[in-house]
Order: sequence, then C-alpha cells, then structure tokens
Amino acid sequence: MKRRSVLVSVLTLLAIPALAHAAPRGEAKAVVAGKTVSIDYGRPSLQGRDMLGRATPGEPWRMGADAATVLTSDAELTFGTTVVPKGSYTLTATKDDKGGWTLNIRDKADKTKVVADAPLAASTVKDSVEMFTIDLKGEKNKGTLTMTWGTAAFTTSFTAK
Repeated sequence: MKRRSVLVSVLTLLAIPALAHAAPRGEAKAVVAGKTVSIDYGRPSLQGRDMLGRATPGEPWRMGADAATVLTSDAELTFGTTVVPKGSYTLTATKDDKGGWTLNIRDKADKTKVVADAPLAASTVKDSVEMFTIDLKGEKNKGTLTMTWGTAAFTTSFTAK
C-alpha cells in the first residue's frame, strides 16, 4: 500500500506542469511586397494588472508570454534607415525614461545582438484589450506592426523588398 501511495504522489507531481495554464500563442501575418511576414507570440491577459506600467526603463521586455516573440520574414525589411535581411529574429521592446518605447529586432541565435531598433508611436485605444495582441498589415511594399494591450497601442512602419 505504501508503494502505491508513493507512486500516486510521484504521478501527481509529474502531472502538475502539464496542468499549468500557459498563455495561448498568437500569430500575426501579412503579405508585404508579395512576401510573407509573420510574428509568433504569447498572448498573456491583463487580469486587472498594469503590466506595461511595470516595465523597467532600459530593460528589454519579451513582448508576450512563455516563449520568445519571433519575427519571420521572406522579405528584406527596412525600419527607418536600417535594413533587416530576410530571416527569423527575436523581438523585444524597451521602455525609455520618458515612457516612450522602442522595438528591438534581435539576432535569433544571439539575443544580445540588436539588428535594428525602431521607434514605436504610442496611442490610446478606446476599449481596453485584455489579451496582448500583435497585428501586421501590408499594402504593396509598406507594412505596419501594431501591438495593443490594455488601452495602449504601439505602432511602427516598415518597407519590404
């Protein structure tokens, strides 16, 4: 009987991680300059918290939950004057001391290496968005990336070729 209760205890402990509630994954996708651009990301919920307010200025924020946010592009992208070759990159965002935000496009293999920084234009949305959302839009060779969470929205533009 003792062996059985030990076995049940061990199986219960092994099952706990499987029962943990992970944030759902989201995917934003657009066709820009005839090529696919996509972002895979975790979608945490606010649950009454001010998560963006908790961000520490100067510290990269992972932009999502549970795993890295990944940008994959079949096109060469240009943010401002910085060219990002086609491929896969890890995305983070960094808040500055004045409350502004910058999108950081990082080498996927070496996440400490920033390939490009793109300023994010901030705006406010009327209806609060409970789950973190990334949206990509493409029209001809121009694209926009928008992140929305709570009543905050952050947007940057890029071109593709």
